[in-house]
Amino acid sequence: MAMETKKVSKARKPQGQSISGILNTQRIRWTTPVLAIAGLLISSLPSPALILFSDDHESYRACAAQLLKAGVTQAAAAQGCATAIRPRDLSACVATIKQRTKISPTDALTYCSRARRPKELASCVVGVSLNTKEEINSAVLNYCGRSLLPITFADCVVGLRREIPLTPMQALDTCIDASETANGLTLSPTTP
Repeated sequence: MAMETKKVSKARKPQGQSISGILNTQRIRWTTPVLAIAGLLISSLPSPALILFSDDHESYRACAAQLLKAGVTQAAAAQGCATAIRPRDLSACVATIKQRTKISPTDALTYCSRARRPKELASCVVGVSLNTKEEINSAVLNYCGRSLLPITFADCVVGLRREIPLTPMQALDTCIDASETANGLTLSPTTP
């Protein structure tokens, strides 16, 4: 029985591997970490698109200008814009309520500042106020501010009043109770 022997080159390397294959392996070993580090450095730089198209640098100025134009005091405008997550949405909320209802801009600013979605709050207040002929503006502002889904709440109030002869307060109470129950919130204490 003859034993098979492998052919070995003079350099004691198995035949079949070329020098270019060895060099490619070494090149990959060197370039992989270099490319990884370069990729991390590039990804940490701010995106040129974000810098060019970001409106954050003008949001606070625009917010203050719009609030002042709506009739809010300078101190209240400064405080409101400075604390807002989305200053343009805050000022749009106040301006919309001021233009389309008889609610004072100071009252509107108070509720718009508290709202998670100020533009939706403005839509709710305007829609319900127009439906109720602005009989109960302060209540509308309060109820729309309490609702987690102001547009849905406004749709409920307006829709019920179109089909059922409810007073504005009855419609507000009915819809706010329904939205709190639907969201799993209960205001009445429960007994064990």
